[in-house]
Amino acid sequence: MRFAPTTLEGVVVVDLEPVEDDRGFFARAWCQREFAEHGLSAEFVQENVGFSAAAGTLRGLHFQQSPFEETKLVRCTAGAVWDVAVDLRVSSPTYRRWTGIELSAERRNLMYVPEGCAHGYLTLTAAAEVRYLTSQFYAPEAATGVRFDDEALGIEWPREVVVVSEQDRSWPQLTGSRGERSST
Repeated sequence: MRFAPTTLEGVVVVDLEPVEDDRGFFARAWCQREFAEHGLSAEFVQENVGFSAAAGTLRGLHFQQSPFEETKLVRCTAGAVWDVAVDLRVSSPTYRRWTGIELSAERRNLMYVPEGCAHGYLTLTAAAEVRYLTSQFYAPEAATGVRFDDEALGIEWPREVVVVSEQDRSWPQLTGSRGERSST
């Protein structure tokens, strides 16, 4: 695996290093020891799968509040998505900044999103599927989010949002200065 830090504190893009032969390829997508060697740790306890039929479907921006904060390791297994992490850690040097990257089944890349960051994605293709590991069990009482279109964040989504749930439209807006984009 190749680990590429983004400009957002603690958010890392992971590229697989496939070993190919006439059958296809084999690659590791998670190795606790190798992640720890890169300063990334998590004891994953749950895997989630999200499928979106239509391109332009937005899911997020979600996170769980303390004491149920979670790390996520996100991969797109069908189609392509624009995956976004937003730093909500007040003590972080990248507080209120965001980063986005295309994750796709073709590229087979992953995004590591640490505790204290909101996460969401916009489908770039129809029939997109996302799978992600989490370091905490889902805790409905701690589940919350921020608005995907919050001007305080200024996220630049690469295409029009066509489908979004009422819940994701109703998350609160942040107040204060506009966030900064951190490209990967």
